[in-house]
Amino acid sequence: MSKRNGKPSKKKEKDFSKKIYKILAKDPNKSFNYKQIAAALELNDTQSRNEIIKELKYLASKEKIEEVERGKYRLSDRVDYIEGTIDMTSRKTAYFVSPELEEDVFIPTNNLNKALDKDKVKVYIYNRRKGRRPEGEVVEIIERFKTEFVGVIDIQKNFAFVSTANAKMYTDIFIPKDKLGNAENGDVVLVKMEDWPAKADSPFGEVIRVLGRPGEHNTEIHAILAEYGLPYDFPINVEVFAQKLNTEIEEEEIARRRDMRKVLTFTIDPKDAKDFDDALSFQKLENGNYEVGIHIADVSHYLKEGTILDAEAYNRATSVYLVDRVVPMLPEVLSNFACSLRPHEEKYTFSAIFEINEKAEVKNQWFGRTVIYSDQRFAYEEAQHIIETKGNVIAKEISLTGSEYTVSEDIQFATLKLDELAKILRRKRMANGAISFDKVEVKFNLNEEAEPIGVYFKVAKDANHLIEEFMLLANRKVAEFIGKQRPEKTFVYRIHDEPDQDKLINMQTVIAKFGYKIDLRSKGDISKSLNSLLSDVQGKKEQNLVDTLAIRTMSKAKYSTDNIGHYGLAFDYYSHFTSPIRRYPDVMAHRLLQHYLDGGTSADKDVYEEQCSHSSTMEALAANAERDSIKYMQVKYMLDHKDEEFLGVISGVTEWGIYVEIVSNKCEGMCRIREIKDDYYTFDEKQYALVGEVSKNLLQLGDEVFVKVKNADLVKKQLDFTFLRKNA
Repeated sequence: MSKRNGKPSKKKEKDFSKKIYKILAKDPNKSFNYKQIAAALELNDTQSRNEIIKELKYLASKEKIEEVERGKYRLSDRVDYIEGTIDMTSRKTAYFVSPELEEDVFIPTNNLNKALDKDKVKVYIYNRRKGRRPEGEVVEIIERFKTEFVGVIDIQKNFAFVSTANAKMYTDIFIPKDKLGNAENGDVVLVKMEDWPAKADSPFGEVIRVLGRPGEHNTEIHAILAEYGLPYDFPINVEVFAQKLNTEIEEEEIARRRDMRKVLTFTIDPKDAKDFDDALSFQKLENGNYEVGIHIADVSHYLKEGTILDAEAYNRATSVYLVDRVVPMLPEVLSNFACSLRPHEEKYTFSAIFEINEKAEVKNQWFGRTVIYSDQRFAYEEAQHIIETKGNVIAKEISLTGSEYTVSEDIQFATLKLDELAKILRRKRMANGAISFDKVEVKFNLNEEAEPIGVYFKVAKDANHLIEEFMLLANRKVAEFIGKQRPEKTFVYRIHDEPDQDKLINMQTVIAKFGYKIDLRSKGDISKSLNSLLSDVQGKKEQNLVDTLAIRTMSKAKYSTDNIGHYGLAFDYYSHFTSPIRRYPDVMAHRLLQHYLDGGTSADKDVYEEQCSHSSTMEALAANAERDSIKYMQVKYMLDHKDEEFLGVISGVTEWGIYVEIVSNKCEGMCRIREIKDDYYTFDEKQYALVGEVSKNLLQLGDEVFVKVKNADLVKKQLDFTFLRKNA
């Protein structure tokens, strides 16, 4: 469990253990006497030498070091070096994180020994005595997390330096003159770190790509992708390979599939979607039940293992959804055309088909490859219109894309019945302990130059929930179908662990200021009270803050072959099966499902676990890039609103200032404590507040304040606000 509260305790000057370890660790095969250690420490007074002798004997008695001959010591062979990862802070210090440790270990700046954020390292830990805060020193860098960095280049006469906007990157990168490429002074560049000589303060690197001038739109978007190692175009050979694929619908292939082309089928997607990877079919059965088909693009039909196309899709692992563009996992010929379930076209699909009664109970199920014909394409708003009018819509409607379409009685009935069934499924999930995260999404209206001209909030409605519930049903039932087989078979699960108790307790402290609380007595109580909390804050000023805090208490969902269930959804079995155009794990699930339907034996667990781990990593990087693109667009939007006064809510309080989220557009920025002029403020950690020394005025989480934009930094994606006043 992480314990990061408070600063590392100061060591007494006479505590030589860490210094002794450092000397012995530099040459672990050599033995040292107290005189050599004193000389290395540049100490020659008798008291210090006596302290060294005393410390050497103590460490030897604890078998931390060994006395190889009288008065000569070296590191003990029994000393364990622990492997883990570096978690940098913004203050050039770090914490060492390892599953072998109960708490994170503080790493001072001078003990990093050239390790960078998220590097895999080997660490020696000092001060493990009772009551002492452990500290560590990096003794080996096992693997760099990344070697490519984005920054602005400063070119001098004979060399250059690249400095990054990443607060966790504590050094700039030295670029020799012959490795500048075609970079010009002030360019945003991508550099590769090649070496870090022992006596050099900075690593040496080479410019591998010039991204453009700081602040320009494409420069900053490409910089976001490059920062996380994400591509923004496909290699030519991959594009050529994809273009040569046979994308025709052929009778021979149809004969191998269940033919669903005559069953009513339609898609419901965002109005600006181009890749439609799921469709629903619906028909009423003679026994009064309903057959509902969840049809998913059969990407695995085109994406064959061992091809360069598959290797590229695996490396990407996910599509990346930035504010102004999508960076797809698959080339456009597949993502937008061959695989996309476009209206009035026959498509190959992989389907989960259920017989469902009026109580939304699954009576029969079937999984396999199909061929479908989509009768209609709906945007969410259009499907919502049918639901809200209870099917009393005119025969012909104008779609959101401007074209005219017919809403048949069959489609209206299907939509309304599916909505009824989805609501029952959702109620059952909630009753079983699922948590309802309907967090408000910030969206932007963009002009033709991708400039933000407006902000709006996306809120999930019945039509969104309709699709969500049937996708969840397919994902759950596919995972159950494989997961319950005996002997056990390797499969790709989407897993989600229980919330972090420490984070829940911290959240409890914050939300108490708004009059809320969480019941922490049991897993079920936590889920129930979280749902009540999320419902209670709907539409209130603190909603976004509470939603964000609740999400942060949650463990990160990830992919794994080891199934522990999905806490947030309250499912014992869950997978990702429904979005193979944009997620590689769904392709893996399709392949495994078909392999087992064909009678295959269990796949290699280690191979699939490695692929799961890679997919989880790439998903996290894509999510970071997506968040950065939103921050960038928020900063860009606020550039044109510098003279306006905004009402905001205090969303964070620190010793250096308050974070304020503007109510009307969810843009967040900082008011620095030294610039709040109406009093002298200090940080009160217990109250999560700044306290005025004279007025005793409190600025705390959830308070409404008025601010103006002071500075908008597109490169750092940061907003600084001028504090005007607290709302009365």
